[in-house]
Amino acid sequence: MGRANRGFGAEQIILSRRGLLDGLPTRTARRSPEAAEGGCGVLGFAANLPIAGKHVLAASQQMHNRGNGKGGGIAMAGLDPRQARVDAATLRSHYLLQLALLDPHAREEVEAKYILPFFDLAQAYPLPHVADLGDIPGLEVRPPEVWRYFARVKPLVLEQFAEEKGLRELPERAVEDEFVYQNSYRLNQAFYASLGEKRAFVLSHGRNLSVLKIVGYAEQVVSYYMLEEQTAHVWIAHQRYPTKGRVWHPGGAHPFIGLNEALVHNGDFANYHAVSEYLRQRNIGQLFLTDTEVSVQLFDLWDRVYGYPLEITLEAMAPTTEHDAMMLPPEKRDLYLAVQRTHIHGLRMAPGSSSLPDLIRIRIAMSCWASPIPACSALKCLPSMSTPHPLKMIGASAGSICRSG
Repeated sequence: MGRANRGFGAEQIILSRRGLLDGLPTRTARRSPEAAEGGCGVLGFAANLPIAGKHVLAASQQMHNRGNGKGGGIAMAGLDPRQARVDAATLRSHYLLQLALLDPHAREEVEAKYILPFFDLAQAYPLPHVADLGDIPGLEVRPPEVWRYFARVKPLVLEQFAEEKGLRELPERAVEDEFVYQNSYRLNQAFYASLGEKRAFVLSHGRNLSVLKIVGYAEQVVSYYMLEEQTAHVWIAHQRYPTKGRVWHPGGAHPFIGLNEALVHNGDFANYHAVSEYLRQRNIGQLFLTDTEVSVQLFDLWDRVYGYPLEITLEAMAPTTEHDAMMLPPEKRDLYLAVQRTHIHGLRMAPGSSSLPDLIRIRIAMSCWASPIPACSALKCLPSMSTPHPLKMIGASAGSICRSG
């Protein structure tokens, strides 16, 4: 898509979301004490060969002191089609819609309102889990029942959506991406955010990407859902350590999702309200009221909707500063300063830190390369890798984001 068309498409996507804020407060809600963050633990790794979930266990356990059992989660990208119960083509082409049921009786209602009328399903099944909660030492709150759907939007539904929202000039996949995004938002608004008793929410809805999270520790996610032998090329995990509040619902745990990305991070925003207001001006509301939610909303806005190059998105979120900035070539330094000035609202302001956490971005693609980007490290994937889905990974220490599709 050309630059002018991309700008038009971004404007139309933002306008199409106006109805999503219906029912939300006119001002950004303040985070409740239960949603407060503390010092969390994150891990992320990617490999040419598939990695089994059992390898997440030891790494997560080593970060046990960085969590307190109030939230743990994992994300997997680059799944094994056989384990996912679909063929490789379906895994690449279909949205992997993963639904957490806090109330198992809500499934039929959710399907009737938000899934079956809109999607053609290639596969649907519940994720297996251990039968006895007591088999997982230290796990006190029963994790949600999880249903997995491999879905594509019905052609007539997509055509009607494009017409009603003024998106007919966009590529079909971009329109379908936006439909999935908005449908999940409405589902979460109806069954999670608006209810005193929360019943269901979308864990993930990207292609070739699975997210699971619980009130507990990250390694307990692997054990409860029996992922020890499940493989993926990319894993990220998070131990949540909120310093205030009671046990939180699993919806407040990391990772959080955009569309084809999942993000975890360690830290706290002092300007959560300002970033949220910036997003709401673009018809992006907050349902889970945590820092990481607005972080991944920023990433999805700049990456998918605005179509920024990866370099610019990373610079907007994790700016190059001080000595590193002074060492850049003049033209690159001027570009980065312009990006920083334009996106000053997106900078994380927290004690002892002036920027958002560095990011790890993993892209599933048929070919792969990674060039060094300031303030980030790069892992270069060789074309001779044995897997048909080489990975792109750029990142550093304080947070991780994995992206599929």
